[in-house]
Amino acid sequence: MMAGRQLSALDVAFLCLESETTPMHMGAVVTFRPHGQVHARKLTALLAERAARIPKLRQRPRTALFPPGAAIWAEDPDFVASEHISHHHLSSLYEPDPLSAYASRWMGRPLDTKKPLWDLRLVTGLPDGEFALLLKLHHALTDGAGAYAVAAGLLDELPRPARRAHSGAGPPAPRSPVDAVKEALGSTLAQAGIASSVVRATRSPLSPVSAPPSTERRLGLVRLDIGDIRRIRRSHGGTVNDVVLAVLAGALREWMINRGQRADDRALRALIPVSMRGRSAEQLGGNKLSGYLCDLPVGLDDPVARLRAVQREMSRNKAAGPARGAGAFPLLADRMPPMLHRLGSKAAGLAAPLLFDLVVTTVPVPPNRLTLDGTRLEGVYPFVPLAPRQAIGIAVATYRDSVHIGLQANGAAVSDVGSLRDGVLKSAARLLDTA
Repeated sequence: MMAGRQLSALDVAFLCLESETTPMHMGAVVTFRPHGQVHARKLTALLAERAARIPKLRQRPRTALFPPGAAIWAEDPDFVASEHISHHHLSSLYEPDPLSAYASRWMGRPLDTKKPLWDLRLVTGLPDGEFALLLKLHHALTDGAGAYAVAAGLLDELPRPARRAHSGAGPPAPRSPVDAVKEALGSTLAQAGIASSVVRATRSPLSPVSAPPSTERRLGLVRLDIGDIRRIRRSHGGTVNDVVLAVLAGALREWMINRGQRADDRALRALIPVSMRGRSAEQLGGNKLSGYLCDLPVGLDDPVARLRAVQREMSRNKAAGPARGAGAFPLLADRMPPMLHRLGSKAAGLAAPLLFDLVVTTVPVPPNRLTLDGTRLEGVYPFVPLAPRQAIGIAVATYRDSVHIGLQANGAAVSDVGSLRDGVLKSAARLLDTA
């Protein structure tokens, strides 16, 4: 990423949504199991050395003169990687989940938008000698797929695959003026279609799981066996993602009932981000997002019926494609003038519960064995920012033999995320019993 690259309109929107009660950073809790003693000073020095080589981590947003409201990424002349990296040793293990408790306090603190938009914490003192890395990246910096690319630069380098032989194909033929006009017209019609779908999809009254503004966060870490998820998929069809969404629907149903809320005959609408990221180098920076809206059938008590309902919803979404429907509103936002985001992002953010109840996102993690200074990575739990007025956000990453789920809750609305965490495990077990 070259210095001076302009932020996309969607990147600007994420910056404009930032507030004390709505920090717009993504996060991850990554756990490691060392063979011997953890040398914190050595690890933080290694991480600082690697972070200094990642261009994104050396840059901060700066206002641009043109177009109005735009911003660019500029190299921070005072950048020192070690100032973004710190070490914390857990001194008390009397809490039921000390890592989640500490990470919750850390996650609730916004990043300083006058500096490069990231923070890294090394946490030692975990049971069984494990340690963890806690990483925050602002959503203006990148999306989930790009976040993994940044995080991978902090880990040990993977063996590079052999390059394929050049096919000999030349550069693509230039577009004709007629093709350019057709593309522009198609884009305009697509934007109008998305806008119309958004209007039709808005609901009243507000979400049943809305939340007041709060600086507090509660995090939950859940691990499921990928073998169990695949066994359910083999029995009932669909995809691994369909099964995970059905498990989450069951957990949300139980969580709502435990909160004294009616779950029968209801659905919670999830925004499921979809990466539009291509493979070319120029597409590695910034946000490349669309999305689907999926009604999670919390009103159904039968776990198989929930899975069937999710399969139908996601099949309809995939048939329409990620560039259509109300869930594609990030594409619409990315084509708006930056000044509109400066003026209206806060109001648009407050209206999010009219369109969806929570975000459920999947972060891609390759199956390669990942290490840090030779120490094996055990778990990677991602976290998605909470939209304004929303109580829950869920992020999912599949790594090796496990599905890792990161639950983030608004602390004012959810006093204990443990009920939802236990609900995920129970919901998965009920669905597995049907396989």
